Amino acid sequence: MDLEERLAVFIDYENLALGAREHLGGMQFDFGPIADALAVRGRVVARRAYADWSYFDEDRRMLTRHQVELIEMTQRMGASRKNAADIKMVVDAIEMAFERDYISTFVMCTGDSDFSPLVHKLRELNKRVIGVGVEKSTSRLLPAACDEFLFYDRLEGVEVPDEDQGAPAPKRGSRSRRPAAAPDRAAAATAQKAPTTSRRAKAAEAVAEAVAEASAPDVTVEPEAKPATRRRKKADPAPAPVEVAPEAEVEIDVSEHEEEVPASSDAPMEVRVAQTLADLQSSTSGAVTASALKRTLLRKDPTFSESDYGFRTFGEFLRFLADRGFVELATGPSTGDPEVSLPEQGDTDAAFVLLRDVVRESSGSAALSGLKNAVRKKRPDFSEKALGFRGFLQFAKAAEAAGAVSLAWDDDADDYLLSTPGTAAS
Repeated sequence: MDLEERLAVFIDYENLALGAREHLGGMQFDFGPIADALAVRGRVVARRAYADWSYFDEDRRMLTRHQVELIEMTQRMGASRKNAADIKMVVDAIEMAFERDYISTFVMCTGDSDFSPLVHKLRELNKRVIGVGVEKSTSRLLPAACDEFLFYDRLEGVEVPDEDQGAPAPKRGSRSRRPAAAPDRAAAATAQKAPTTSRRAKAAEAVAEAVAEASAPDVTVEPEAKPATRRRKKADPAPAPVEVAPEAEVEIDVSEHEEEVPASSDAPMEVRVAQTLADLQSSTSGAVTASALKRTLLRKDPTFSESDYGFRTFGEFLRFLADRGFVELATGPSTGDPEVSLPEQGDTDAAFVLLRDVVRESSGSAALSGLKNAVRKKRPDFSEKALGFRGFLQFAKAAEAAGAVSLAWDDDADDYLLSTPGTAAS
């Protein structure tokens, strides 16, 4: 634990929020993908966001849910304080660099080149600096000054609306339909905040479905997977956890619960493990151990426990995933702490084949909405961003150009429909 990086996050909120709104199709900024990206880089000990919050009142709840301290920089009537938030942010960062020696990394969430002198000074003080900004609103001077720079629109979990040039105009503003939209996430949060038995049942459903997808067509439970066997008997009648619409639980007042539930609860557990492992492999030079993986999962979701999925230890849970081909295990530096890695993902062509197979299994035609979840049921570590695509729609268009699938807009479905070659999308 003493070797862990300790991070302090400073957010120039006006720069990020307006950058996302102006350059990412009007989408609302979400701190969740940044929190997940930083979780694999170390332990975040401070989060501060600077702005005149009277202009961003609707964003306070989202930031509070991620334990971000809101620093108010109120504008005075008749006075211009354009740089007030910037100056306060610089002063606090320098103060923290001198007073808290244990902080090794400073994360500057801004695209403003005015912060370049601060970045240089922090590096002079032997601090590592990570920058985060929206690509089109980030100055070219800032990334070069940092030790590492993350473009917000390239982070996993950020679904940038695709700028369609040749596609028909969707009815009712379909492009605004984002997987990370607040109402959808709030509904998922409500379902997760239900009584413990319901949460565990849904967790078991995620593992049970993974077994069903990875096993032979006969969904008979294998005798050696004892923890899953006990829970699958309860989970068999239920549909996939991601696709379930919790009608019975939506009655609960969402506003009372949504702040307390991490956003990462939306995805099935095998998907969250695979995504976290992929992030760790890309951000570290050495092998990833089981203990490091569990620490990172706990940073993303402090309520995580393998016992919720029917396993006594985390190692038992990893062996279960390894038996299904989701991860690979090797001898680690110490007994009981194996090295964990992902199976070879293959190239872009293999991903196109995977998409075609998923569409074919859906009677030869499938709507774009929800298709990414279906792909991840077959391959939990799938990420179109890791393959160089900005969003899943862009990936689907590339698959169409390669001849793997056909893509067409359907006015009745108010969505894109994918079909396999030779199958007409109706």
